[in-house]
Amino acid sequence: MDFDFTPEEEAFRAELRAFLDDELPAWWKTVFVDDERAMPFTREFCHQLAERGWLTLSWPAEHGGADGSVWQQAVVREEMWAAGEPRGPQYMNLNYIGPLIMRFGTPEQQARHLPRMAAGDVLWCQGFSEPEAGSDLASLKTRAVRDGDHYVVNGEKTFITSGMRADFLTVAVRTDPANQGPGGVSLLVIDGDTPGLTRHELKKMGWWCSDTAYLRFDRCRVPVANRVGAEGEGFKAIMHNFNSERLMMAAMACSYGQACAEEALAWARERRTFGAPLAERQVIRHKLVDMVARIEAARALVYDLAHRVQHGLGSRADLVARTCMAKVVATQAMQFCADQAVQILGGMGFMRGTKSERLYREAKVMMIGGGSEEIMKDLAARQLGI
Repeated sequence: MDFDFTPEEEAFRAELRAFLDDELPAWWKTVFVDDERAMPFTREFCHQLAERGWLTLSWPAEHGGADGSVWQQAVVREEMWAAGEPRGPQYMNLNYIGPLIMRFGTPEQQARHLPRMAAGDVLWCQGFSEPEAGSDLASLKTRAVRDGDHYVVNGEKTFITSGMRADFLTVAVRTDPANQGPGGVSLLVIDGDTPGLTRHELKKMGWWCSDTAYLRFDRCRVPVANRVGAEGEGFKAIMHNFNSERLMMAAMACSYGQACAEEALAWARERRTFGAPLAERQVIRHKLVDMVARIEAARALVYDLAHRVQHGLGSRADLVARTCMAKVVATQAMQFCADQAVQILGGMGFMRGTKSERLYREAKVMMIGGGSEEIMKDLAARQLGI
Protein backbone atom coordinates (compact mmCIF):
# COMPACT_ATOMS: atom_id res chain seq x y z
CA MET A 1 0.00 0.00 0.00
CA ASP A 2 1.49 3.34 -1.10
CA PHE A 3 0.93 6.34 1.13
CA ASP A 4 3.24 8.69 -0.77
CA PHE A 5 1.73 12.07 -1.60
CA THR A 6 1.38 12.92 -5.29
CA PRO A 7 3.55 15.64 -6.91
CA GLU A 8 0.47 17.89 -6.96
CA GLU A 9 -0.11 17.35 -3.24
CA GLU A 10 3.56 18.02 -2.47
CA ALA A 11 3.43 21.21 -4.55
CA PHE A 12 0.38 22.27 -2.57
CA ARG A 13 2.25 21.53 0.66
CA ALA A 14 5.16 23.70 -0.47
CA GLU A 15 2.80 26.54 -1.37
CA LEU A 16 1.01 26.30 1.97
CA ARG A 17 4.27 26.10 3.90
CA ALA A 18 5.60 29.21 2.14
CA PHE A 19 2.36 31.02 2.97
CA LEU A 20 2.69 30.11 6.64
CA ASP A 21 6.33 31.24 6.69
CA ASP A 22 5.29 34.60 5.25
CA GLU A 23 2.14 35.21 7.29
CA LEU A 24 2.93 33.92 10.77
CA PRO A 25 4.59 36.62 12.88
CA ALA A 26 7.85 35.97 14.68
CA TRP A 27 6.18 36.00 18.10
CA TRP A 28 3.86 33.17 16.98
CA LYS A 29 6.73 30.93 15.92
CA THR A 30 8.86 31.74 18.95
CA VAL A 31 6.41 31.13 21.77
CA PHE A 32 4.32 28.55 19.95
CA VAL A 33 1.01 30.36 20.41
CA ASP A 34 1.29 31.04 24.16
CA ASP A 35 0.59 34.75 23.79
CA GLU A 36 -2.29 37.14 24.49
CA ARG A 37 -2.19 38.28 20.85
CA ALA A 38 -2.94 34.77 19.62
CA MET A 39 -6.75 34.73 19.70
CA PRO A 40 -7.30 37.97 17.73
CA PHE A 41 -4.66 36.85 15.23
CA THR A 42 -6.41 33.55 14.54
CA ARG A 43 -9.56 35.36 13.37
CA GLU A 44 -7.57 37.52 10.96
CA PHE A 45 -5.63 34.49 9.74
CA CYS A 46 -8.80 32.49 9.05
CA HIS A 47 -10.07 35.32 6.86
CA GLN A 48 -6.89 35.01 4.79
CA LEU A 49 -7.35 31.26 4.48
CA ALA A 50 -10.97 31.77 3.43
CA GLU A 51 -9.92 34.19 0.67
CA ARG A 52 -7.63 31.49 -0.76
CA GLY A 53 -10.23 28.74 -0.50
CA TRP A 54 -8.15 26.83 2.05
CA LEU A 55 -10.27 27.31 5.16
CA THR A 56 -12.99 24.90 4.00
CA LEU A 57 -10.89 22.85 1.57
CA SER A 58 -12.41 19.64 2.93
CA TRP A 59 -16.04 20.79 2.58
CA PRO A 60 -18.25 19.86 -0.38
CA ALA A 61 -18.40 22.54 -3.08
CA GLU A 62 -22.15 22.95 -2.54
CA HIS A 63 -21.41 24.28 0.95
CA GLY A 64 -18.57 26.61 0.01
CA GLY A 65 -15.73 24.08 0.04
CA ALA A 66 -13.40 22.61 -2.55
CA ASP A 67 -14.18 18.88 -2.32
CA GLY A 68 -10.63 18.32 -1.10
CA SER A 69 -9.45 14.71 -1.02
CA VAL A 70 -8.49 12.98 2.22
CA TRP A 71 -4.83 13.53 1.31
CA GLN A 72 -5.24 17.24 0.52
CA GLN A 73 -6.94 17.58 3.88
CA ALA A 74 -4.01 15.72 5.46
CA VAL A 75 -1.59 18.25 3.95
CA VAL A 76 -3.52 21.20 5.38
CA ARG A 77 -3.87 19.66 8.81
CA GLU A 78 -0.26 18.51 9.09
CA GLU A 79 1.08 21.92 8.09
CA MET A 80 -1.34 23.82 10.33
CA TRP A 81 -0.56 21.66 13.34
CA ALA A 82 3.19 21.84 12.70
CA ALA A 83 2.80 25.63 12.70
CA GLY A 84 0.94 25.69 16.03
CA GLU A 85 -2.61 25.62 14.59
CA PRO A 86 -3.03 29.28 13.53
CA ARG A 87 -6.69 28.59 12.73
CA GLY A 88 -7.19 28.62 16.48
CA PRO A 89 -10.57 27.47 17.82
CA GLN A 90 -12.18 27.61 14.38
CA TYR A 91 -10.90 24.07 13.80
CA MET A 92 -14.07 23.09 15.68
CA ASN A 93 -16.37 24.88 13.23
CA LEU A 94 -14.56 23.50 10.23
CA ASN A 95 -14.04 19.88 11.20
CA TYR A 96 -16.86 18.96 13.58
CA ILE A 97 -19.80 21.33 13.68
CA GLY A 98 -19.95 22.37 10.03
CA PRO A 99 -20.08 18.76 8.78
CA LEU A 100 -22.67 17.94 11.46
CA ILE A 101 -24.97 20.73 10.20
CA MET A 102 -24.40 19.61 6.61
CA ARG A 103 -25.54 16.09 7.46
CA PHE A 104 -28.30 16.66 10.01
CA GLY A 105 -29.27 20.33 9.70
CA THR A 106 -32.17 21.84 7.77
CA PRO A 107 -31.59 23.88 4.59
CA GLU A 108 -32.41 26.99 6.62
CA GLN A 109 -29.80 26.12 9.26
CA GLN A 110 -27.23 25.42 6.57
CA ALA A 111 -27.94 28.72 4.83
CA ARG A 112 -27.68 30.64 8.11
CA HIS A 113 -24.54 29.11 9.56
CA LEU A 114 -22.31 27.51 6.91
CA PRO A 115 -21.45 30.65 4.90
CA ARG A 116 -20.28 32.47 8.04
CA MET A 117 -18.16 29.48 9.05
CA ALA A 118 -16.67 29.29 5.54
CA ALA A 119 -15.78 33.00 5.72
CA GLY A 120 -14.01 32.57 9.06
CA ASP A 121 -16.35 35.03 10.78
CA VAL A 122 -17.64 32.98 13.73
CA LEU A 123 -16.54 30.79 16.62
CA TRP A 124 -18.49 27.76 17.79
CA CYS A 125 -18.24 25.29 20.65
CA GLN A 126 -19.77 21.94 21.57
CA GLY A 127 -21.69 21.86 24.85
CA PHE A 128 -21.71 18.17 25.75
CA SER A 129 -19.90 17.39 29.03
CA GLU A 130 -21.59 18.06 32.37
CA PRO A 131 -20.44 17.78 36.00
CA GLU A 132 -21.94 14.28 36.14
CA ALA A 133 -21.82 13.33 32.44
CA GLY A 134 -18.47 13.15 30.70
CA SER A 135 -17.56 9.79 29.22
CA ASP A 136 -21.10 8.65 30.11
CA LEU A 137 -22.64 11.32 27.90
CA ALA A 138 -26.00 9.57 27.61
CA SER A 139 -26.65 10.33 31.30
CA LEU A 140 -26.69 14.11 30.76
CA LYS A 141 -29.23 16.10 32.78
CA THR A 142 -29.56 19.47 31.02
CA ARG A 143 -33.29 19.73 30.23
CA ALA A 144 -35.09 21.28 27.26
CA VAL A 145 -38.86 21.50 27.81
CA ARG A 146 -41.07 22.31 24.84
CA ASP A 147 -43.08 25.52 25.21
CA GLY A 148 -44.86 26.31 21.95
CA ASP A 149 -42.29 27.07 19.27
CA HIS A 150 -39.45 27.26 21.82
CA TYR A 151 -37.58 24.99 24.20
CA VAL A 152 -36.86 26.22 27.71
CA VAL A 153 -33.36 25.04 28.61
CA ASN A 154 -32.07 24.59 32.16
CA GLY A 155 -28.83 22.93 33.20
CA GLU A 156 -25.06 23.21 33.16
CA LYS A 157 -22.08 22.18 31.07
CA THR A 158 -18.44 22.06 32.08
CA PHE A 159 -14.97 21.74 30.55
CA ILE A 160 -16.34 23.28 27.34
CA THR A 161 -13.54 24.07 24.90
CA SER A 162 -13.86 27.58 23.41
CA GLY A 163 -16.94 28.13 25.55
CA MET A 164 -16.01 31.63 26.72
CA ARG A 165 -15.93 33.30 23.30
CA ALA A 166 -18.16 31.09 21.14
CA ASP A 167 -20.76 32.95 19.08
CA PHE A 168 -22.85 29.78 18.80
CA LEU A 169 -23.07 26.58 20.81
CA THR A 170 -24.25 23.11 19.81
CA VAL A 171 -25.72 21.80 23.05
CA ALA A 172 -26.83 18.29 23.94
CA VAL A 173 -30.06 18.41 25.97
CA ARG A 174 -32.62 15.95 27.29
CA THR A 175 -35.96 16.54 25.60
CA ASP A 176 -37.64 13.34 26.83
CA PRO A 177 -37.48 13.01 30.62
CA ALA A 178 -39.11 9.57 30.40
CA ASN A 179 -36.13 8.32 28.41
CA GLN A 180 -32.97 8.63 30.52
CA GLY A 181 -30.80 6.99 27.86
CA PRO A 182 -29.43 8.18 24.51
CA GLY A 183 -32.90 8.16 22.93
CA GLY A 184 -33.96 11.08 25.11
CA VAL A 185 -31.17 13.37 23.87
CA SER A 186 -31.57 16.12 21.27
CA LEU A 187 -29.16 18.68 19.85
CA LEU A 188 -29.81 22.43 19.87
CA VAL A 189 -27.95 25.39 18.40
CA ILE A 190 -27.96 28.14 21.01
CA ASP A 191 -26.91 31.71 20.20
CA GLY A 192 -24.15 32.99 22.45
CA ASP A 193 -26.16 36.06 23.48
CA THR A 194 -29.25 34.11 24.58
CA PRO A 195 -30.68 35.56 27.83
CA GLY A 196 -30.10 33.22 30.76
CA LEU A 197 -26.79 31.86 29.45
CA THR A 198 -23.85 32.61 31.75
CA ARG A 199 -20.21 31.63 31.30
CA HIS A 200 -17.40 31.21 33.78
CA GLU A 201 -13.79 30.76 32.72
CA LEU A 202 -11.93 27.59 33.66
CA LYS A 203 -8.14 27.63 33.60
CA LYS A 204 -7.08 24.46 31.77
CA MET A 205 -3.63 22.96 31.43
CA GLY A 206 -2.40 23.15 27.85
CA TRP A 207 -4.53 24.04 24.83
CA TRP A 208 -3.97 27.79 24.76
CA CYS A 209 -6.88 28.20 22.34
CA SER A 210 -9.39 26.26 24.41
CA ASP A 211 -10.91 29.29 26.15
CA THR A 212 -12.49 26.69 28.42
CA ALA A 213 -15.76 27.47 30.22
CA TYR A 214 -18.38 26.33 32.65
CA LEU A 215 -21.78 27.19 31.15
CA ARG A 216 -25.08 27.61 32.94
CA PHE A 217 -28.50 27.73 31.26
CA ASP A 218 -31.21 29.37 33.34
CA ARG A 219 -34.59 29.33 31.55
CA CYS A 220 -32.96 29.96 28.18
CA ARG A 221 -35.57 30.14 25.42
CA VAL A 222 -34.33 28.47 22.26
CA PRO A 223 -36.42 28.27 19.06
CA VAL A 224 -37.49 24.78 18.08
CA ALA A 225 -36.17 25.72 14.62
CA ASN A 226 -32.68 25.58 16.18
CA ARG A 227 -32.91 21.85 16.81
CA VAL A 228 -30.43 19.90 14.65
CA GLY A 229 -32.05 16.69 13.48
CA ALA A 230 -35.18 15.09 14.84
CA GLU A 231 -36.08 15.18 18.51
CA GLY A 232 -34.42 12.31 20.33
CA GLU A 233 -31.74 11.80 17.66
CA GLY A 234 -29.10 14.12 19.04
CA PHE A 235 -26.98 11.34 20.50
CA LYS A 236 -26.80 9.62 17.12
CA ALA A 237 -25.57 12.84 15.50
CA ILE A 238 -22.93 13.31 18.20
CA MET A 239 -21.66 9.76 17.85
CA HIS A 240 -21.47 10.07 14.07
CA ASN A 241 -19.17 13.06 14.43
CA PHE A 242 -16.92 11.52 17.08
CA ASN A 243 -15.24 9.16 14.61
CA SER A 244 -13.93 11.98 12.40
CA GLU A 245 -12.94 13.98 15.49
CA ARG A 246 -10.89 11.08 16.84
CA LEU A 247 -9.18 10.48 13.50
CA MET A 248 -8.18 14.15 13.38
CA MET A 249 -6.90 14.04 16.95
CA ALA A 250 -4.77 11.01 16.08
CA ALA A 251 -3.28 12.85 13.09
CA MET A 252 -2.75 15.95 15.23
CA ALA A 253 -0.93 13.93 17.88
CA CYS A 254 1.45 12.59 15.22
CA SER A 255 2.29 16.12 14.08
CA TYR A 256 2.79 17.33 17.64
CA GLY A 257 4.98 14.35 18.49
CA GLN A 258 7.08 15.12 15.43
CA ALA A 259 7.41 18.76 16.51
CA CYS A 260 8.85 17.56 19.82
CA ALA A 261 11.26 15.20 18.08
CA GLU A 262 12.49 17.90 15.70
CA GLU A 263 13.04 20.40 18.50
CA ALA A 264 14.87 17.78 20.58
CA LEU A 265 17.12 16.86 17.65
CA ALA A 266 17.98 20.50 16.91
CA TRP A 267 18.81 21.08 20.58
CA ALA A 268 20.89 17.89 20.81
CA ARG A 269 22.99 18.99 17.83
CA GLU A 270 23.57 22.45 19.31
CA ARG A 271 23.97 21.75 23.02
CA ARG A 272 27.46 20.66 24.11
CA THR A 273 28.27 18.86 27.35
CA PHE A 274 31.58 17.43 28.44
CA GLY A 275 33.18 18.66 25.23
CA ALA A 276 30.77 17.14 22.70
CA PRO A 277 27.24 17.73 21.32
CA LEU A 278 24.44 15.85 23.05
CA ALA A 279 23.64 14.20 19.74
CA GLU A 280 26.87 12.22 19.99
CA ARG A 281 25.76 10.57 23.23
CA GLN A 282 24.40 7.10 22.65
CA VAL A 283 21.60 7.44 25.17
CA ILE A 284 20.35 10.62 23.43
CA ARG A 285 20.51 9.02 20.00
CA HIS A 286 18.49 6.07 21.30
CA LYS A 287 15.84 8.42 22.68
CA LEU A 288 15.56 10.20 19.35
CA VAL A 289 15.23 6.92 17.45
CA ASP A 290 12.53 5.74 19.84
CA MET A 291 10.63 8.99 19.25
CA VAL A 292 10.80 8.69 15.47
CA ALA A 293 9.81 5.01 15.56
CA ARG A 294 6.68 5.72 17.62
CA ILE A 295 5.66 8.63 15.40
CA GLU A 296 6.09 6.58 12.24
CA ALA A 297 4.13 3.65 13.66
CA ALA A 298 1.27 5.92 14.72
CA ARG A 299 1.26 7.77 11.42
CA ALA A 300 1.09 4.46 9.52
CA LEU A 301 -2.12 3.65 11.39
CA VAL A 302 -3.55 7.10 10.62
CA TYR A 303 -2.64 6.96 6.93
CA ASP A 304 -4.00 3.42 6.60
CA LEU A 305 -7.26 4.62 8.12
CA ALA A 306 -7.39 7.63 5.81
CA HIS A 307 -6.87 5.30 2.85
CA ARG A 308 -9.75 3.10 4.00
CA VAL A 309 -12.05 6.10 4.45
CA GLN A 310 -11.08 7.51 1.04
CA HIS A 311 -11.87 4.23 -0.75
CA GLY A 312 -14.82 3.09 1.36
CA LEU A 313 -13.04 0.01 2.66
CA GLY A 314 -14.25 -1.90 5.70
CA SER A 315 -17.43 -1.93 7.74
CA ARG A 316 -18.40 0.91 10.06
CA ALA A 317 -17.53 -1.27 13.07
CA ASP A 318 -14.09 -1.94 11.61
CA LEU A 319 -13.47 1.79 10.95
CA VAL A 320 -14.63 2.74 14.45
CA ALA A 321 -12.28 0.18 16.00
CA ARG A 322 -9.34 1.29 13.86
CA THR A 323 -10.01 4.93 14.67
CA CYS A 324 -10.06 4.26 18.40
CA MET A 325 -6.83 2.28 18.21
CA ALA A 326 -5.14 4.96 16.07
CA LYS A 327 -6.08 7.66 18.56
CA VAL A 328 -4.69 5.67 21.49
CA VAL A 329 -1.42 4.83 19.75
CA ALA A 330 -0.94 8.36 18.40
CA THR A 331 -1.63 10.18 21.66
CA GLN A 332 0.62 7.76 23.53
CA ALA A 333 3.34 8.52 20.97
CA MET A 334 2.83 12.24 21.49
CA GLN A 335 3.07 11.88 25.27
CA PHE A 336 6.23 9.78 24.94
CA CYS A 337 7.85 12.27 22.55
CA ALA A 338 6.98 15.26 24.70
CA ASP A 339 8.40 13.55 27.77
CA GLN A 340 11.61 12.52 26.00
CA ALA A 341 12.04 15.95 24.43
CA VAL A 342 11.79 17.65 27.83
CA GLN A 343 14.41 15.21 29.11
CA ILE A 344 16.76 16.02 26.23
CA LEU A 345 16.26 19.77 26.54
CA GLY A 346 17.06 19.60 30.24
CA GLY A 347 16.53 22.96 31.93
CA MET A 348 15.28 24.49 28.69
CA GLY A 349 12.54 21.89 28.64
CA PHE A 350 10.87 23.69 31.54
CA MET A 351 11.09 27.15 29.96
CA ARG A 352 8.11 28.82 28.32
CA GLY A 353 8.73 29.37 24.62
CA THR A 354 9.79 25.86 23.66
CA LYS A 355 7.41 23.66 21.72
CA SER A 356 8.21 20.68 23.91
CA GLU A 357 7.22 22.47 27.12
CA ARG A 358 3.98 23.58 25.51
CA LEU A 359 3.15 20.13 24.18
CA TYR A 360 4.21 18.39 27.40
CA ARG A 361 1.33 20.23 29.07
CA GLU A 362 -1.08 19.40 26.26
CA ALA A 363 -0.27 15.71 25.96
CA LYS A 364 -2.65 14.58 28.70
CA VAL A 365 -5.43 16.74 27.34
CA MET A 366 -5.01 15.08 23.95
CA MET A 367 -5.23 11.63 25.53
CA ILE A 368 -8.55 12.51 27.16
CA GLY A 369 -10.16 14.72 24.48
CA GLY A 370 -12.60 12.95 22.17
CA GLY A 371 -12.67 9.98 24.53
CA SER A 372 -10.20 8.74 27.12
CA GLU A 373 -7.84 5.83 26.47
CA GLU A 374 -10.03 3.51 28.51
CA ILE A 375 -13.16 4.48 26.57
CA MET A 376 -11.32 4.09 23.24
CA LYS A 377 -10.00 0.64 24.10
CA ASP A 378 -13.36 -0.56 25.36
CA LEU A 379 -15.17 0.76 22.27
CA ALA A 380 -12.59 -0.86 19.97
CA ALA A 381 -12.93 -4.17 21.79
CA ARG A 382 -16.71 -4.15 21.43
CA GLN A 383 -16.51 -3.33 17.71
CA LEU A 384 -14.03 -6.16 17.21
CA GLY A 385 -16.18 -8.62 19.14
CA ILE A 386 -13.56 -9.12 21.85
